[in-house]
Amino acid sequence: MIHDSLVAFIRVFRAMTVLFVVGLLYSPLCHGQDVAKKNVVFIAIDDLRPELGCYGHAHAISPNLDRLAARGVLFHNHFVQVATCGASRYAMLTGRSPYSSKVTRNNNAFHQGESALTSSPQQGANSMPELFRRNGYTTVGIGKISHTADGKVYQYNGKGDGRLEMPGAWSVLDTPYGSWKRGWGIFFAYAGGRHREDGTGNLDLMEFSVQKDEALPDGLLAQTAVRQLSQLKNQSQPFFLAVGFFKPHLPFVAPQQDWEALQSVDVPAPPHPDVTESKAFHRSGEFYKYTMPFKKSRPLAAADQIEARRAYLACVRYVDRQVGKVLNAIDDLGLAESTIVVVWGDHGWHLGDSAIWAKHTPLERAVRSTLLVRDPTTSGNGRSCRALVDSIDIYPTLVDLCDLENTETQFPLDGISFRSLLDDPELKRADSEVRTISRSYWSNAVSVRSKTHRLISWSGDKENSLELYDIATSADPIKNLVDSHAAIVSELIAHVGTTNAKPARD
Repeated sequence: MIHDSLVAFIRVFRAMTVLFVVGLLYSPLCHGQDVAKKNVVFIAIDDLRPELGCYGHAHAISPNLDRLAARGVLFHNHFVQVATCGASRYAMLTGRSPYSSKVTRNNNAFHQGESALTSSPQQGANSMPELFRRNGYTTVGIGKISHTADGKVYQYNGKGDGRLEMPGAWSVLDTPYGSWKRGWGIFFAYAGGRHREDGTGNLDLMEFSVQKDEALPDGLLAQTAVRQLSQLKNQSQPFFLAVGFFKPHLPFVAPQQDWEALQSVDVPAPPHPDVTESKAFHRSGEFYKYTMPFKKSRPLAAADQIEARRAYLACVRYVDRQVGKVLNAIDDLGLAESTIVVVWGDHGWHLGDSAIWAKHTPLERAVRSTLLVRDPTTSGNGRSCRALVDSIDIYPTLVDLCDLENTETQFPLDGISFRSLLDDPELKRADSEVRTISRSYWSNAVSVRSKTHRLISWSGDKENSLELYDIATSADPIKNLVDSHAAIVSELIAHVGTTNAKPARD
């Protein structure tokens, strides 16, 4: 009896061992794929202020971004560190505060002077995609991720040596040029290969003429991203795919269908269109350089303000549809449960608010932007979060979520991981919050945001002037409260000269 039982046990043990070995041989682990490693799809959208359906703006047509928000976490109070493209992206991609890097407005920070990025195996990673690449990820860049439209150093007029803005960051750069032939051409594109910098005087503020998405660059970017996803799905190593869409950046160019879709929408006027007394006011040179289909006046006539806002929203609809193609591909390819998706606006944009058009201010409208994050493994998906988060926090958060083993960076990261907020976006636990204030920069201004107020400290003038605005009342700088709210001024000015703002318990 004992002998028969022992023989049976040995047979079962041998069978189980064979099954285990066979399973191991054919598992992804044996073929170099770490099934525990998450993929990342990072989508950057230029000039996208949080005026979307998911942010409570019914006049915006953004069903695909709304869909992502419903499946992930929407951040109401996300702030960029500088309200201009290059410097904002520099802070986000390096994880460094402008307090540390001294980059407070320079669009060429990636490749000029002491702030230039270099790549050497002997030093830590200089950028987020480079760190992922050093951890075995295939990193693919499409479109505008750093400052230039294709990640290569050229001026608007095409002059330059074409070196990489972020050496060592990308396994593949796959930006399609179409009939525009080069990077800045696709960024300032009109239909048919024309662009703002081609020397033929193209400066129309608005153009909504093409029928197909791929007749404009963002459609080509989406098409390329879908193709890359289908290829990346079949490889053994995890991937970090970054897609940088151009619209709604000026000029306002999109397919005809997007313009027509906005014609029946009641687009609201700016809530406070009058010139602000803030020192941040500027004459919106980036906007007014374009040829307008209405009288170019400062400020624009009321009806013309609505028309310009309608054009911006038509471009938002166009880019939302391109984002939808990428999201659909993630679902259709079976990648949704292994892929983190981030949608990030590189800064906000004044749409006639305070008689300002464009960015380039330290005000709320310019530094508050869109942030949507979906990690399939976190428990807060489908909810929104009102905690303060900064763009520089994205880098350490993705490192945390992907559990990267090699975390060596050339410079310390100033950001703070907000992983806790993805599990507890409504702050039901006291320890979930990561910041008490957010700090942004523009030229000689430091802009400090609490949950309710924004303090702007201007240096370099005789007064070293201060401005304080009640954001709980309005996002616009209506009344400077600096003389009547001394306690709040004292509290916030203490944060002007620090690298970050963790909760007091830290």
